[in-house]
Amino acid sequence: MDINREKELKSFDDTKAGVKGLVDAGVVKLPKIFIRPVDELAEELNYCQINIEVPVIDLDGIRYEDRRKDIVKEICAASETWGFFQVVNHGIPLTVLDDAMNGLRMFHEQDQELKKEFYTRDQTKKVRYSCNHDLYQSRTANWRDSLAISLLARGQIKPEELPAVCRDTALRYIEHVREFGDTLFELLSEALGLKPDYLHRLECAQACLFVNHYYPACPEPELTLGASSHFDPVFLTVLLQDQIGGLQVAHNDQWVNVRPINGALVINIGELLQILSNGKFRSVNHRVVANRVGPRISIAIFFVGSQAIPEKVYGPIEELLSKENPPRYKEFLVSEFVRNFYKKGLGDKSDIDEFKIQTTTM
Repeated sequence: MDINREKELKSFDDTKAGVKGLVDAGVVKLPKIFIRPVDELAEELNYCQINIEVPVIDLDGIRYEDRRKDIVKEICAASETWGFFQVVNHGIPLTVLDDAMNGLRMFHEQDQELKKEFYTRDQTKKVRYSCNHDLYQSRTANWRDSLAISLLARGQIKPEELPAVCRDTALRYIEHVREFGDTLFELLSEALGLKPDYLHRLECAQACLFVNHYYPACPEPELTLGASSHFDPVFLTVLLQDQIGGLQVAHNDQWVNVRPINGALVINIGELLQILSNGKFRSVNHRVVANRVGPRISIAIFFVGSQAIPEKVYGPIEELLSKENPPRYKEFLVSEFVRNFYKKGLGDKSDIDEFKIQTTTM
């Protein structure tokens, strides 16, 4: 790393004020550490935005057999072709969603000294506030601050460990989404032609990571990103976004905006589920663009499987394999897969190719 860049990163990191601190200081020009490399900015000119919609799936009537079959078909098609979809009528009260958003906004906008108590880059900490988990590994810093909460099991974290300003609303939201996650894994199991409890028995929903991102208004959004393009190294992600927008999904080699829908949740297939499904379901590239308006707020819950058991091995589901559909991926340890993700920058290449089984042709 360039010595001057390293000093700039360290100087910024030491403030423990994040991007919000820069905005509060009245910055009108982006610090160099946030400006994307020239080659990236030039490549951006080759992309255009497609005016099509990520699939929106209505879960109303999910307990009725015929309606459930239709929903499963829609989820299967979206998981195969997009790797992303939005769900409405998911059963989580709108008040729970709104309260979680408001509580987390209050966390980021409270007095800086109160936030600094949680500022850390130690990934072993259960509660972590920081700006860019990959600040020292990435090519460019992203325009966002984050609050992360690791939950290896239900009830594993004590309320008093969380910031007081968002404690109750965050815990209520987490519990609702974990219950909804059980439903999602049932539907995805059925979409793979398996029994509803199949993915649950594999402990895909055992542990999760709660991550709240705060994207302040950016003075030069064309020069940076809110989140660099990446794949999620998890089984499944459930995302709540506000009405500002900025999330984009790669589809047919172009970027598609994920339109904010009030009360909807965005679901995306993670790389680990792509491997389990032997490639039937797709994990796709996505990113967040920076905005002149803000702050934008999002809440992601990543279902990361069983990391409490380091030796837990996953691989393509045996019931999906056949002579015509041989395994395309090697077995892996979830803990190792996720650990590799945190060793590199967010915009770096996906690790999934390393797990592909190379086939030879005669």
